[in-house]
Amino acid sequence: MQRRHFLQLSTATVGAAALGLPLTGRAADAPKTIRLDYATYSPPSLVLKKFGWLEEDLKSSGGSVKWVLSQGSNRALEYLNSDSVDFGSTAGLAALLARANGNPAKAVYVFSRPEWTALAVQKDSTIRSVKELKGKKIAATKGTDPYLFLLRALHENGLAKSDVEILHLQHPDGRVALEQKRVDAWAGLDPHLAASELEAGSRLIYRNVNFNTYGFLNVSDSFAAKYPDEVKRVIRAYERARLWIIKNPDETAKLIAEEARLSLPVAQLQLKRNDFSNPQIGKEHIDALRAAAPILLDEELVRSGTDLSRTITALIDPAYSQGLIRQA
Repeated sequence: MQRRHFLQLSTATVGAAALGLPLTGRAADAPKTIRLDYATYSPPSLVLKKFGWLEEDLKSSGGSVKWVLSQGSNRALEYLNSDSVDFGSTAGLAALLARANGNPAKAVYVFSRPEWTALAVQKDSTIRSVKELKGKKIAATKGTDPYLFLLRALHENGLAKSDVEILHLQHPDGRVALEQKRVDAWAGLDPHLAASELEAGSRLIYRNVNFNTYGFLNVSDSFAAKYPDEVKRVIRAYERARLWIIKNPDETAKLIAEEARLSLPVAQLQLKRNDFSNPQIGKEHIDALRAAAPILLDEELVRSGTDLSRTITALIDPAYSQGLIRQA
């Protein structure tokens, strides 16, 4: 029994060493299943799901992966809050809003810097500017970057949320509502936004890349505290996917088209609006959230007196990805 136990420990130790993981307690402490979301707005998640690299990595320790589809940041955050996933893909400001309202999420990696949202109108609409949206119906998905983008765009143009009528629709339904002329405008999200542009001729009346608050990979606080090595394992897998995307843009666009059931030109447009060059979460993202945070207080999306600076510090944790980021 002693000899067999020694051999089992030796095998686990060799496997952990090969992956560059700490050698103490890794096999005993690892979860049986890591639950991740995948989303059409997160190309690295689609690449990982397609090629099964994380599954291959976990196989040696007897672990497995469960994939859950997220249709928007709001869904990913709901899954994290209800313990349905361990990792969720969201926009940065949406993650801050959730954290401020009690969702125990921690942002550990940037899967891309996208320009994935803008304000769109029908191709034959007479609306040309944000100011002309006063009194109009606008579709948006509450709790997501497009929704918060809309609020910031209104504020920048002297309008309040009360000056428009917001219909809370999931992203695909918002596209349909716009194209069927049931709303006057839509705060869209790629790839649905790109599809509406190319396939229905929808026009973008307002773009602002600085109001797009990055793509965060978030992990629940409890998972991060209990399984720090597995957080690094997932980040390492995301890094492999990021580097593959940079080297294989054509293949990535085909994969997005296949997974999201889009035409190739739509997938190519979506991919073109993503920057994969800086995945290390840190000061740049803290600064962006601090600039965006006032909208959450102005629109009373968080409790009065909420210390958002402190919340941002609690949300963003660069420690897990340090030393794992590789140059493209």
